Amino acid sequence: MSTADHFSAVASAYAAFRPDYPPALFDWLARVVPNHQLAWDCAAGSGQATVPLASRFERILATDLSAAQLSSIPALPNICTRVAPAEDSGLSDCSTDLVTVAQALHWFDQQAFHTEVQRVLRPGGVIAVWSYSFLSVPIPAVQRLLDMFYESGIGHYWPPERVHVENGYRELPFPYTRIKAPTFDMHQQWTRDHLLGYLRSWSAVARFHADKGYDPVEAFAADIESLWPEAEVLTVSWPLFLLVGIAK
Repeated sequence: MSTADHFSAVASAYAAFRPDYPPALFDWLARVVPNHQLAWDCAAGSGQATVPLASRFERILATDLSAAQLSSIPALPNICTRVAPAEDSGLSDCSTDLVTVAQALHWFDQQAFHTEVQRVLRPGGVIAVWSYSFLSVPIPAVQRLLDMFYESGIGHYWPPERVHVENGYRELPFPYTRIKAPTFDMHQQWTRDHLLGYLRSWSAVARFHADKGYDPVEAFAADIESLWPEAEVLTVSWPLFLLVGIAK
């Protein structure tokens, strides 16, 4: 089974509107990982995890199936990008101190990916995978409309792998010696337009648009226009779940 590219079609929206991860997450990972020579950010997308890692590790390899996604990663001297599947990084055996997968493990061929991780990690190296599920907004009426948009508006267009995000990766294999991780929260200060841009970065929205020929976010935008003033900035939140382990 090969991993599909779900995000090249929405690469610009992904780069502009996807949320950032909390700096404390990367600080903690830097403390847990014994060495800091090389980190592999697998399925890096437009670099939401790559860039924070670059200030904490000597070198970063960011791989993704999408060249369009990788092109949005800032050109920092210690970041190398490579179009490559998760199951074939191109890294040498026992070369890597940390492997990270942010919001992407559910897309992979699980057995092949974990075989690759075991091959490239140094003894004592660490793998950290995390994801976030559905967002919360502090206006109940907007939240109700958002729930309806997610479930019934575009629900039919979510790829089947999305269920693993919804259940916190509980049904995916993680064949490593577990490290207990702290809890990290994701919060962003967003306007209404930023929320709409974020929705347009969803794979299900792209699939809906391709099938129906129109943007489903337009109707949702009209529904919330009177509920969320254009200039108002609100705190948007997501639950983040994190799995961390040491290669066996």
